[in-house]
Amino acid sequence: MILSFAVSGYRSLRNLVLPLDRVTVVTGANGSGKSSLYRSIRLLADVAQGRAISSLAREGGLTSTLWAGPEIISRTMKSGEVPVQGTRRTSVVSLKLGFSDEDYGYAIDLGLPVGDGTSFFNSDPEIKAEALWAGEALTRHNEIASRNGPSVRVLNGQGYRVPVMRNLVSFDSMMTHAADPRDALELLVMRERMRSWRFYDHLRTDLDAPGRVPRIGTRTIALSGDGADLAAALRTIQEIGNPRLLDEAVEDAFPGSRIEIRVTDGLFEVLMYQHGLLRPLRTSELSDGTMRYLLLIAVLLTPRPPPLLVLNEPETSLHPRLLEPLGRLVATAAEKTQVILVTHAHQLADQLAICDGCLRYELRKELGETVIDDVDSPRWNWPKR
Repeated sequence: MILSFAVSGYRSLRNLVLPLDRVTVVTGANGSGKSSLYRSIRLLADVAQGRAISSLAREGGLTSTLWAGPEIISRTMKSGEVPVQGTRRTSVVSLKLGFSDEDYGYAIDLGLPVGDGTSFFNSDPEIKAEALWAGEALTRHNEIASRNGPSVRVLNGQGYRVPVMRNLVSFDSMMTHAADPRDALELLVMRERMRSWRFYDHLRTDLDAPGRVPRIGTRTIALSGDGADLAAALRTIQEIGNPRLLDEAVEDAFPGSRIEIRVTDGLFEVLMYQHGLLRPLRTSELSDGTMRYLLLIAVLLTPRPPPLLVLNEPETSLHPRLLEPLGRLVATAAEKTQVILVTHAHQLADQLAICDGCLRYELRKELGETVIDDVDSPRWNWPKR
């Protein structure tokens, strides 16, 4: 389980170190930084896939995602005694992301390039430093692997930090290029752990949604991001997961209803039987809310739960009556996987907040910065460049 998440210099997240629990619920008004927090966690996961630089490019590049306020927000700025203004910088410009779990911790520092002006890619961010360590917070005693510039060093079996790479390019992570079962097993373990995190923020339910169309199905232990393989995912739960929980989740949300997966000419399709109707409804006939709830069932009852599941506003298009069943569904999933849930729905947040092993954060903006009141931040140290 991830114990803490840290981010610095990303959009409105100037400097946050948050403890996490089995369920972590994030709420707040529009513009308070909820989406930025979600994206920062997803960006950290992209490091293990080798996609961090391209992900930043899709957001407009590093300069578009960096904290745009002053380096230091003074007490007098907060009180309004002096205007919010920048001062001469005392530290380098950087975007930092990191986390620690029960075994290891990892952090990455991305910064602006120092180029000679000849490359067309001089605006690409560079990976300045990375570190992998054992324990809660990075120290010079518990560091297992480190990257500074092009050099990667790893702690060997004799207790010495030895170089394993000397020419790692600035856009490649040691997580993807130095992980090795013989010389850097811990890096390999952490990389695969991060690659198994799952994120859902755009489960389509419109009339042209991929999940409404019958299609060829294969065993599906993780629903795709657009929900295209809904029928296969639900059938996978019925065959190798927990079909009883699936039936109960449908009944809880839609009393008197049940679902069936039908295969015609090799095409998988979801049919929904509802009390009082003489024939089942096809997914093309379901409301957006019903469709979304079936997608969430497939996400949360996966037969192979990931170590971390992150949901961004799953309540979109759901009727308020479905929020209580959704809360129970999330609580059931949290018995086997860690969940981070970003939501506008206070009813859903309130319901989960009373569960054992749940933390709730209410985000707000202060002078453009996302802040959270009364957070007991864990000890944290960033790797040095």
